[in-house]
Amino acid sequence: MSMRDLEKSVESSRVAQKQWQEVSISERAEICEKAVMYFESKQDQIAEEISWQMGRPIAFSGGEVEGLAQRARHMIGIAEQSLADLVPTPEDGFKRFIRREPLGIVFIIAPWNYPLLTAVNSIVPALMAGNSVLLKPSAQTPLCGEAFVKAFQAAGLPDNVLQCLFLSHKTTEKLVSSRDIDFVCFTGSVAAGQQIEVAAAGTFTGLGLELGGKDPAYVRADANFDYSVTELVDGAFFNSGQSCCGIERIYVHDSLYTQFVEAYIEKVNTLTLSNPIDPSTTLGPVVKTSAADWVRQQIKDAVTLGAKPCIDTTKFHHAAEGTPYIAPEVLIDVDHSMSVMTEESFGPVVGIMSVGSDEQAVHLMNDSDLGLTASLWTQDQSAGEHLGNQLQTGTVFMNRCDYLDPALTWTGIKNTGRGATLSVLGYQQLTQPKSFHLKNV
Repeated sequence: MSMRDLEKSVESSRVAQKQWQEVSISERAEICEKAVMYFESKQDQIAEEISWQMGRPIAFSGGEVEGLAQRARHMIGIAEQSLADLVPTPEDGFKRFIRREPLGIVFIIAPWNYPLLTAVNSIVPALMAGNSVLLKPSAQTPLCGEAFVKAFQAAGLPDNVLQCLFLSHKTTEKLVSSRDIDFVCFTGSVAAGQQIEVAAAGTFTGLGLELGGKDPAYVRADANFDYSVTELVDGAFFNSGQSCCGIERIYVHDSLYTQFVEAYIEKVNTLTLSNPIDPSTTLGPVVKTSAADWVRQQIKDAVTLGAKPCIDTTKFHHAAEGTPYIAPEVLIDVDHSMSVMTEESFGPVVGIMSVGSDEQAVHLMNDSDLGLTASLWTQDQSAGEHLGNQLQTGTVFMNRCDYLDPALTWTGIKNTGRGATLSVLGYQQLTQPKSFHLKNV
C-alpha cells in the first residue's frame, strides 16, 4: 500500500468515524450481531482458510469462529452498561456526570496465531464504542482480515468505518508515528512491541500491547491427577504450542512428580503430527521453518546443559529438520539456567520440574520477565486464591489454562505489555472520559 493510499484510508476513516459515533448503541449492536452471524455462516470455509494459512489442524480451526462469536456477543451485551454515564451522588443545583466518548481511529495490528480471536477482542468493543477501525492483519493470515471486512459489509456497517490494510513493517511504524490515529492495539513479540513504543514516542497516542508469555502451571499434591495431566497436555500442545497463554513450563509437587511425568509422556505420545487439513491430525506444523528452528535450538541447548528429552521423536514421522513440522517434546531435569524455561518458546515443547513446596513453586513461577497467565492445579480453592495473590501475572487460573473468559479482563504485567481488553475494562481503554459539570442559575 502506497503512502498516498494510506493517507486516503486514514482520511476516510476519520470522516466515517464522526458519522458512526452518532449511531445509537443499539444500532451498532445490531450491525455487530449480523457480522457475527456472517462468520458463523462461513465457519467451515474460514476454518479451512485458517488451516491453510497458519497450519492449525482443521479439526480445531472452526473453534476460532465459535470463540469469536462468544467474545463478540459478550462485548455487545455489556456495551450499554459499560458506556453508560457515571453519575456521582446528586447535588442540588447541579447536574454532574462522566461520559465515555470514542477515541476516534483505533489501529489494530493482529497476529497470525489466533487471527480472528485476537482481533475481535478489540474490533467489536472499538466499534461498539463509536470508533472507526483500521485493521492490519498478519501477512501470514491476510484472508482473516478480509473476512472481517466482508462480515461487516454484509452486516451493513457504513463504508470506511472498518478497513483492512496490508502494510509493511516500515509503513506500519510510519502510521503509528504519524499522529493520524488515536489508539494502537498490538499483539505480538516483546521486540515488536518495543518498536511500536518507539514509533509512538512523543505522539501521546494510546497503546495496548499484549506481548506474549512464558506461562507456568503448578500441580499441587492435592490436584485431581488424571484431569490435570489431560488438561496440561492440551494447554501446552494445542495450536502446536503457539498460544500466548499456552503452558510452557510445569512445576509438580515432589509427591506426584514421577507419576505425573510418566502419565504426561504417555498422553503426549497419543498426538498425531500430520497435514493440518487431515481431520485426524491433532498436532500441525508450526507457522514457519524459522519458528521450528528456534524451538529445536532451545531443546538442543537444554540437553547440552543437562535436560533429558522424554519423547521418541522418530515416532512422529512427519517431523523433519528444515521444515515447520516439529515433533512434540517434554523435557525433565530442567532448571532456570535454560532458555526453554525462561524465554518464550511458542512451539510444541514443555519443561517439567519438581518442587517441594508452594513457596518454591511460587518463586519459580514468578521467575520470568513475562506475566500473562499462570495456572494452579489443586482441589483447595482457598489455597488457590491465596497462592494466586502471590503470583505476578495478569490472570490466575485454577484447574484450567490456555483460556480467555470475555467477562474478565485480558491483561498482563512486566514485559507482557500494558492495557486491557474485554470485560467492562476493555471499553475504558477504547474511550475517553469527559466530565460534565452543569450548574443551574
